[in-house]
Parts: sequence; C-alpha cells; structure tokens
Amino acid sequence: MLPTSPDYYLLLAAAFFAFWLVRSKQTPALVVVLAVNLFCYAKWGLIYLLLAPAAATCDFFLVRQMANRSGGVRRVLVLLSLTINIGLIAFCRVMPSQGLVLPLSLSFYAFQALTYTLDVYRKDSKPVASYLGYLTSVTFFPTIVAGPITRVTSLVPQWNWKGKVLSAEEGSRALFLIGLGLAKKFLVADYLATNLVNRVFDLPTLYSGGEVASAVYGYAFQLYYDFSGYSDVAIGSALLLGIRLPPNFQLPYLATNIADFWRRWHISFSNWLRDYLYFALPGPRTRVMPYLNLVITMVIGGLWHGISWNFVVWGLLHGSALAVFRLWQVWKKDMPKSDSLAGRVAGRLLTFHVVLLAWVFFRAATVETAVSILRQLVSGHYSFDNVTPVFAGVLLLAAVAHFVPAKWFETGVVWFGRTPAVLQAAALALLVMAIRFVSTSGAAPFIYSKF
Repeated sequence: MLPTSPDYYLLLAAAFFAFWLVRSKQTPALVVVLAVNLFCYAKWGLIYLLLAPAAATCDFFLVRQMANRSGGVRRVLVLLSLTINIGLIAFCRVMPSQGLVLPLSLSFYAFQALTYTLDVYRKDSKPVASYLGYLTSVTFFPTIVAGPITRVTSLVPQWNWKGKVLSAEEGSRALFLIGLGLAKKFLVADYLATNLVNRVFDLPTLYSGGEVASAVYGYAFQLYYDFSGYSDVAIGSALLLGIRLPPNFQLPYLATNIADFWRRWHISFSNWLRDYLYFALPGPRTRVMPYLNLVITMVIGGLWHGISWNFVVWGLLHGSALAVFRLWQVWKKDMPKSDSLAGRVAGRLLTFHVVLLAWVFFRAATVETAVSILRQLVSGHYSFDNVTPVFAGVLLLAAVAHFVPAKWFETGVVWFGRTPAVLQAAALALLVMAIRFVSTSGAAPFIYSKF
C-alpha cells in the first residue's frame, strides 16, 4: 500500500483514532499498530504475512540467545540472522524472475532488522525484552516501502506512551510533512518524469544535447523530490502516532564535497553503510585499505539497488570520488584552512555535477544507454524544442525550492501550526485539488519502492 493511494490515508486515520483511544495501555496500543503493519504487508501480498513475521520472530529469539553466549556460538547466531535477512532480500529479488509476483522488496525491513542484530552483537545495545514491541518496531508500516531505516533500539523505547499526548504543534508538523511530501511527489517529481525525463532516458538518441541536459538535471530533482517526498510522508505518518523517525535528507545538492553529500542524501542508508558495512571491512593494514574500503562499500551499495553494470558504475563513481576526497583531505591537512565564498560555490558546483554524472548511470537501463546520453550531451546540438516552458518552470522552481534554508522551512512549519485548524484543512484540500488537476494519469510508484 503506497502513500500515494487514498486507502493509505483511510488506514492512517483509522490507526490514528484507534491508537490514541487505547494509548494509556501499552499492549493494546502495540496490538493496534502491529495490526496496521500486518494489514499493510497483506495489501502487498499474503506471502508477506509469512515472510516478515517469520523472519522477525527468528531474529528476536536468535538475538536473545546471542546476548547470553560468547565465542563461536555467538558468531554462529549472528551469522544465522545475517543469512535470514540477506536471504530475504535475495529471495525478493530472485523469485520474480521465476514467475512469483513479489511487488515489494523487503530490503528496508531487512536493513532495519539487521541494525538490531548487529547492535546487540557488538554490545552497543541490549536485547529487547518485549517480543510484541520488537515485532511492532521492525515491521512499522510507514517505513515498509523505503525507510527511513531506523534503529530498532531507538524505536522500541518510543512505544512507552505513559502520559504521552500528541501536541497541537506535533500534529500540525505531521500534517505539514505529509502535505509537503505529496506535493513533492505529484507536483514536481511525477511532472518532471512524465514530461521529459522518462522519454529522454528511454530513447536518448532522439533528442538534442540541450534536451538531454534538461532531462539529466530534471532527473536529479525528480529523484530528490520523489524520495524525500516519501520520507516526509513516512516521518509525518509516524509522528501522528507520537513516533519520531530520523531525517533522511538535508539539502543534499548544497553539499560542498562528496562526503558532505552522503551526510545529506538518504542519511539513514549512508549511516547504515558506514556503521554496518564500512567499519566491518578489514582495517588499515596498508595505507591503501581505507580508500579501497570506500570503493568496496559504495559498489556493494550500488549492487543493492540492482545486479547490473550500471549500478556497479554508479557505486564506482561515488566510491572513487570519496576516496579521492579523502586523499585530498590528507594532503591538505597541514595547509592553512580557507572558507571563502568562491571556494564553497566551486565545491558545490563540482560536487553537484559529480553526483549528476553518477545519476546518469543510476537512471539509465544499461551502461550503453548511459554512454549514449553522455555522447548526446557533448554532441554540440543544443536545441530545446521538446523542453516546454512549463517543464522549465517546474525544474527552476524545484531547484530554487531545494535551496530554501532550513530555518525558513522551520518557520513555515511554525506558521502552519499557528493557523486555525480550518485553514490547515483548507490548505490540504487545495493541495488535493491541485494534485487531481495535475496528475491526470495517476501516481507513478515511488522510485525507491523497487529497491
């Protein structure tokens, strides 16, 4: 069940009222949320009612045993949990090719479950006492499709609602985030995709260099508004139940270097790669290993998106850029530091265009298609016949809106919260009308729902 469907909001409303009616007692409240979680899985396919709870149950009891063991037994138990969750990802990727329809990848479930396993294995956290609390946390419905990946040990304590109420400010913020996420998805991301980006990436040789460049820039903002829009809806949905999920984006195209970009883009995933993959690789036995590990980490991150060469190239580009930046940092560490405006602007432009180059391989169906796009960009033919004024306007608006300072955003949230409930409802109603007017062909799936 995608957050672009009316059914999702009917379910969210039902969950909201049922949850706050029984919030004073933890077990009934957990049962309400867990029932909503399982219903969402069932809407994707009844097989998920077997896969997710079975995997979660195995993890829960394996980790309880692991916490009381040491040495080889402990390593065997963590390996079993790793096998279950990685196997779950592989199963969901392989079985569609065998004719079994699996519309939902369980990648984000598995990553979330592994935070618990690995945190306890490393003794960074203690096992969760409540099976019901664990199962509710690891299957939490707003994060099913595309995160944010949330550490289970940070979710479980939030189910203690004793004395908790939903303040007017929190409720308004939740509605604001949900409305903002839908606006990003329908009014920006889907419009850019259907009005130029998809056509160019499908058949790049039919378009001029100028049109291809417009589509490449368009895809950068389509992907950002699509994915950050989902994250906004997920965070807002959780907040309606008093649960705080971690932020997933912080103005990524304002990054001054590639490492800064990964601190701003898909933050929960980049943190997961850093904490559970990069730090698990062999240490600096040689001077080369830390740089090689960056490349290995990003290539594996690329392969998670799909087993194809274009994702390998995407990972290589990001991993190499990170390694080069680290080398540059080492070289510059003894030199005087400067923070000039020109330097920041140059860093942002360079970083954005390195990311843009990598997005070409990320979006293209094959490496050959990506190469064709790059050839068109340098073809010297720069007509813009297929770039409509509305597309250019939406792209420009998307770019400008992305650079709105975080303080301005927070001010907007506060203002929205201070308006009367009637005006808040009117604003959301106008948004729904705008979406219905613009999205005549319905909503495209969220890009990250296939990962």
